[in-house]
Amino acid sequence: MIPVPGFEGRRIAVFGLGRSGLTAARALKAGGALPVLWDDSVSSRMQAEAEGFAVEDLTSADWSGFAALVLSPGAPLTHPKPHWTVDKAKAAGIEVVGDIELFARAIATLPADQRPRVVAITGTNGKSTTTALIGWVLKEAGLTVHVGGNIGIGVLALPAPTPSAVYVIEVSSYQLDLTTSFAPDVAILTNVTPDHLDRHGGMEGYVAAKARLFQAQESGAVALIGVNEEWGRGVVAALEANARHPATVLTGGAETEAPRATLVASEGLLRIHDVDTDLSAARSLPGRHNAQNAAFAYAAARALDVPHETTVKGLLSFPGLAHRMEHVGTLDRVRFINDSKATNADAARQALSSYGRSFWIAGGRAKAGGIDDLEDLFPRVAEAFLIGEAAGPFAARLGETPHRISGDMATAVTQAAEAAAASGRDEVVLLSPAAASFDQYPDFEARGEAFRAAVLALGATPAGGS
Repeated sequence: MIPVPGFEGRRIAVFGLGRSGLTAARALKAGGALPVLWDDSVSSRMQAEAEGFAVEDLTSADWSGFAALVLSPGAPLTHPKPHWTVDKAKAAGIEVVGDIELFARAIATLPADQRPRVVAITGTNGKSTTTALIGWVLKEAGLTVHVGGNIGIGVLALPAPTPSAVYVIEVSSYQLDLTTSFAPDVAILTNVTPDHLDRHGGMEGYVAAKARLFQAQESGAVALIGVNEEWGRGVVAALEANARHPATVLTGGAETEAPRATLVASEGLLRIHDVDTDLSAARSLPGRHNAQNAAFAYAAARALDVPHETTVKGLLSFPGLAHRMEHVGTLDRVRFINDSKATNADAARQALSSYGRSFWIAGGRAKAGGIDDLEDLFPRVAEAFLIGEAAGPFAARLGETPHRISGDMATAVTQAAEAAAASGRDEVVLLSPAAASFDQYPDFEARGEAFRAAVLALGATPAGGS
């Protein structure tokens, strides 16, 4: 745990007792604060009471006695409308912060020569893979590395700081909205495409939240920004207009015309200062999008003085991340790929683009636009197997592309496996839903595990098994 100083003996309101909220309360208490907790869930309040925390109904509390509000990233700060706790905090004239901001302040209290280094990653897609990949490369290089944040362990639950440690932290737009002083040594924005627009009041608000990752960086820090989309290029332009901002290194696809780019990624290839590094042996990094993730990881590692050869070796040995282009098993000549994390069309595009042909399992709770933007990839779909609420709308959008409505995961996997096997050649069954999971599953992880279970029930050999 990372104790949070600065609030000794003061009452701090904490709303939302999920992973980040309860962890923040523990870290505040360890730092000497007096956290006062509340959640709409009775079971969450009972857990907090069982740990000895003060639990108080914040709807009727005296907010003049609080020094700050620690808000769960799941509660809206501004849109569609501010959470009621935010209104009460503003009326009381107290600040609203999140767990990432508390982490930043805890690190800032340390003497400069005792501070660990911090790598932070955000973006619409690719941030989890990039986070895990950087953590892997740095660990393989022999560094003390702690990986967490929006992926895995809440940031304040990570081990306490030591001078030689590196924190590699995935940060969501919701978390960034609640930061003011977070200043990573290396800050990465993988890409920006429309997502969570209801929570940020539109695309401009969403981009502004992502760009907050760079707002407090100090001289000598590194900013790595994907420039394949106009929004990323806009962030670069805004940062370059700030003369006090640290130098920016750009990374993009092979078609990107960015004269300041030092890293250019294309499928199976990473170009570093005009020298090509072959990534084709990295089985867990298929597709151009993963080459871009590798480019970010390479630049981050080199910024932390990891040698070129060690960095490349780490990239090639990366085992991959569950539910992100994960090879879960093989049955005869059919490979099964779990990309359950693809909860929107842009993420599914990366997976579909990685295979010349696939038997595609898609559907769930559709997001705005559905699969409209994937029409150019429909020729790569040998047949689609549709599940969940989006099955009907996706079927209508697919038109003449072969498809059937499977309804549930087990049926879709069975039908896709049979269709793929019938071709008599090497095939891929790809779960890349292009939709949220919440119609049938609590989260994308549960959906991915249902896919894995269905694949193994067919008798497939698990990836890495015999």
